[in-house]
Amino acid sequence: MSIPDLIASYWTLAGNASPFDGTGLSPHSFRDRVEAAARAGFKGIGSTYDDLVHNIGRYGYAGIKAILDANGMKYFEIEALLDWFTDGERRRHSNVVRAEMLRSAEKLGAYQIKVAGDLHGDWPIARMVAPYRQLCNQAMSAGTRVSLEVLPFTNIKNLSAGLAVVGDAAIMHGGLLLDIWHVNRSGTSYAEVAKVPSQFIAAIELNDGPRDVVEPLLQESIDRRKLCGEGDFDVPAFLAAVGRAGYRGPFGVEILSSENRSRPLDDAARLTFTSTLHQFSL
Repeated sequence: MSIPDLIASYWTLAGNASPFDGTGLSPHSFRDRVEAAARAGFKGIGSTYDDLVHNIGRYGYAGIKAILDANGMKYFEIEALLDWFTDGERRRHSNVVRAEMLRSAEKLGAYQIKVAGDLHGDWPIARMVAPYRQLCNQAMSAGTRVSLEVLPFTNIKNLSAGLAVVGDAAIMHGGLLLDIWHVNRSGTSYAEVAKVPSQFIAAIELNDGPRDVVEPLLQESIDRRKLCGEGDFDVPAFLAAVGRAGYRGPFGVEILSSENRSRPLDDAARLTFTSTLHQFSL
C-alpha cells in the first residue's frame, strides 16, 4: 500500500481534554494544534462541534481557513453529530448542531462530518435509513460527506448494522467510518472488512490497544488507546484488509488515552504521526 495522507483527529492533539469532561475544549489553541500537526507531517486535522464554535468566535471562518491553508492542511473534519435520526427535543438540539456543522463544512471545505448512532443503543435501525439519506444529501450540497462510525456501544454495533443504514446513499457523499479499535471491539474480523465494497467505506481510523477488554467499552475507548505498534492489534493486517476492500483515501489517527493527554503538544503530534506511518512499511 502506498503511503497515504494522515489526519490528526481532534482528540489526538487536544491535550488534557476528554469527550466527557465538560465541553472537551483543548487547552491548546487551534493555531498551535494545526501548526504542531503540520510540523509532524499530518495533512489534516479535526474539530469537535464545541471546538468549532469556540474557534469561529475567535478567528471567524476566514481565520480558520487561513490557518488551515497556511499549514498545508488538505483535510478538515468535524465530529460528531448525534441524534440526527431521532425526534422531539433530541432532534431539535441535533438540528442546531447539524446546521452549524454543514455551514462550517461548506465555508471551510471540510472533508467529512463524522456521525454516530444511538448511544442509548435502542433506536431501530430501520428508522435511521431515511434520515441518513437526507443527511447525506445535505452534506453533498455543502460539498462534504457523512461518515457513520461503527461503535459497539451504540445501536450501530457492527458492520452489518452500519451497512443496513448507509445502503445506496453511500455513493460519493456517505459511508462507514471504520476505526480499528471499534472493529476489534465489535468482534469484526479483518476478513469481513476486506469484503466491504469500497464505495461503502468513507473513512478509516488507526490506533492500537490491548487484546482484552478491561473496562466498559465506552470508558476503555477514551482512556486506553495506544500508539500504533504499542498494543495487541495487528495494524498491518488491518491496513492490508482495507487495501483489499479498495479504500484509497486518507487515514485518521485517533489516540484517546490518559497517557496521550499528558504529552506536550509537539510530542503528541510527532509520536502519533511517526508510529502510525511506520505501520505502512511493515
